[in-house]
Amino acid sequence: MSRITIIETGLVSPKNRELHGSYPQMFEQMIGAADASVTFDTVSIPAGEPLPDVEGLEAILITGSAAGVYDGFDWIAPLEAFVRKANDRKVRMVGVCFGHQLIAQALGGTARKSEKGFGLGRHVYDVAPGNGVIEGPRIALACSHQDQVITPPAGATTILSSDFTPHAGLLYAGGTTFSVQAHPEFTLGFAKACCEMVRSKGDAPDSVVAPAEASLAEPLESARLGGAITRFLTRSA
Repeated sequence: MSRITIIETGLVSPKNRELHGSYPQMFEQMIGAADASVTFDTVSIPAGEPLPDVEGLEAILITGSAAGVYDGFDWIAPLEAFVRKANDRKVRMVGVCFGHQLIAQALGGTARKSEKGFGLGRHVYDVAPGNGVIEGPRIALACSHQDQVITPPAGATTILSSDFTPHAGLLYAGGTTFSVQAHPEFTLGFAKACCEMVRSKGDAPDSVVAPAEASLAEPLESARLGGAITRFLTRSA
């Protein structure tokens, strides 16, 4: 039995949390569907909970957030130090969306708001062959992001990519840290809710939001990446 520590870095709105769950709950559901024996601890940064000691952890998952890694919040530098220590100690670690950008930045890469605009709805990513984490030539996933990893850290391998998001999945030097830009934990309902939120806030024009909503009529392959993440985090050293 494996135990995964989820680092919650952002909050779902109260309305959507009631309908779709918190980010940790989404990940618990995703991982539980792949391996019902996994147990979880959650550390909530928005609730002011302190980061745990890396030494006592089996595996780490860092969630998405509305924050940007460049925002300068006082919790970002300690989280980066936590990531570097976990990576050095070869504690298995996965980051998603904000977690992807944070891990890349902590290990020497660059992440920022992309001039390509808002990535939203269903995107299809090319999968690098023989990467050891995800199989198949392509994978379709829900996404919701303006920021991207622009320059991966030295030694990182890009294993998911698209024209819109060239570095959508990174496997880091050492092989025990992996991160993705898209959201395998999102249900179809929450992916649609993200489109509604972007429209209501005016974060992107309808010329972006409407096609993103329409794209969600095509199937998502969230469970395939969810299973890959679960296997990665529970793999013995």
